[in-house]
Amino acid sequence: MEEGFENIAYDYSPILRIHKNGFIKWFMGTDTIPPSMDPAKPVPSKDVANSTEPTISARLYLPNNLPSSSSKLPVLVYFHGVGFVIQTTMFLNYHHYLNALAVEARVVIGSVEYRREPQYHLPAAYDDSQATIKWFGAHSGGLGQEEWLNNHANLRKMYLGGDRAGPNIAHHKGLLLGVGFFLPPTFIGSER
Repeated sequence: MEEGFENIAYDYSPILRIHKNGFIKWFMGTDTIPPSMDPAKPVPSKDVANSTEPTISARLYLPNNLPSSSSKLPVLVYFHGVGFVIQTTMFLNYHHYLNALAVEARVVIGSVEYRREPQYHLPAAYDDSQATIKWFGAHSGGLGQEEWLNNHANLRKMYLGGDRAGPNIAHHKGLLLGVGFFLPPTFIGSER
């Protein structure tokens, strides 16, 4: 594609460039890693579609250190961040972080792949997140389509969380659900 300045509608370098014909050239946040179904790994993972219209998916992480076949693990529905624009749940850093979190916290994690700006405008990310939470809820009692959730997830202990834009989604969706309690936001890494 011709990268002439006359074809550029918006230039948000070094993140992205939007052309007048709608083409978006991404410069950041495109490094992804596939899931791993390798049972030898501490945390097998897989991508699951939870909606086809619109297409919404989640990456599931199931730690191998399961207590017993009869005990089920709590569930963390995780919303990735970076301003509703950059990166996805398949981003390398998120994949490694959620692998470690699943092992350390002994939780099943579902990381939501919501539609992002600028291709899709808000509230698309919130709508996709709501649809994903409902999809998780459809597995209560072991009645859903996804065996990992049916067999290993205790949906009575479902938590919402994330980073950057993610806590905003988690807070908003939690308020709509009207259940549980909210922990205050935590800021890590700076002294005050």
